Amino acid sequence: MLNCPACASNAIPEEYRKIALDLFPPGGYARGEGPTMERIRNFGVILGLGKDNIELISSQKTGKELESLLSSFQNNLDLLIQKTWVEKAEEIRKENLLDRLPAFVAGIEQEKYPGILEEFGEILEELAWLFFGAQSRKDDFTEYTLRIDTQMGIFWWYGNQLCSPGAREWIKMTDSEILRAILFLGICFLTNF
Repeated sequence: MLNCPACASNAIPEEYRKIALDLFPPGGYARGEGPTMERIRNFGVILGLGKDNIELISSQKTGKELESLLSSFQNNLDLLIQKTWVEKAEEIRKENLLDRLPAFVAGIEQEKYPGILEEFGEILEELAWLFFGAQSRKDDFTEYTLRIDTQMGIFWWYGNQLCSPGAREWIKMTDSEILRAILFLGICFLTNF
């Protein structure tokens, strides 16, 4: 989504920057460190997630509540993707993204969080392309989305962080509870988008 992480971090409004950079530090985490639940909850607040979503992010709820959330997420994402207008040449890209969603949701249900979190970053890259086209690959993409809407811009910044090489390192060393919470930040945001 972005080639200039420093540009993106600097574009985040000052009142949100500390919380965002606490969750995803520009230089990455020191070896053996990673995100904390408190940082994840704080980031959820600046994304505009409500109390119920914040509680869901920080809990290990399963069963009907999780099933309901994942169903709402998949339905909403299906609608977002289907309503996206693209050139005829891009229809295959759109269909491929729709085809990935059931396996992605199944991976969440199976709690395969390291791989699913990386895949979510890739899904967000494709979604950004469908929404914004070539603009999503420019260095000023985060700044561009922040001008449209602050929370949406912070969300796309989050998506970019999931795709970063630094994230791949701490994802491998982080426990599943934290990875689930990081993933559910994006899922809750998109479910309510």
